Amino acid sequence: MTEPRNPSMSSIPQTGPAHTDSPAVEMDPVEYTLRKRLPRKLPKRRNDVYVNMKTDFRAQLARCQKLLEGGGHREICVHGLGLAINRAINIALQLQASSQGALQLAANTSTVELVDDLEPEDPDEAGEPMTRTRNNSAIHIKVFYPDAQ
Repeated sequence: MTEPRNPSMSSIPQTGPAHTDSPAVEMDPVEYTLRKRLPRKLPKRRNDVYVNMKTDFRAQLARCQKLLEGGGHREICVHGLGLAINRAINIALQLQASSQGALQLAANTSTVELVDDLEPEDPDEAGEPMTRTRNNSAIHIKVFYPDAQ
C-alpha cells in the first residue's frame, strides 16, 4: 500500500518572492505565467557545439563534421541539456561511426541549475514576481582524434 503524500512535496515548487528572504509561499499556477530563463552557458569556444532540439539533426551533425574535417580542430566538445542529451549522444556516435573508429569519445555528465521567473497574470492584483530554481541534467562529450604514438 502507498503512504499518504507529504504536502510539502507537491508538484508545484513553493518559493517566496524574488527579492526577499521570506519563507516558502503556496503558489497558484493559474495566477502566474512561467518564463524560463536561458541556461548559463559555458564559455563559447570555436570548437564548442551546443545541441538543441529545434535545429535539424543533420545540420548539427554537418556542423560538427565541418569543424573536425575542415575547421582544423582535432577535437570538439558537444554539449546537450535536458531533452537534447540523447541528440548530443547520437551526434557523437554518428561522428565516431563515420570516421571508421578514428575518433574517440570522452563523456562527462553534470547537473545545471536553471532559474524560472513566475510573473503574475494580473499586475493590478497583489501578486509578487517570484523565481523558481530547478535542476536539469547535462552532458559534455569530447570528440577527438587520439594522438599518434
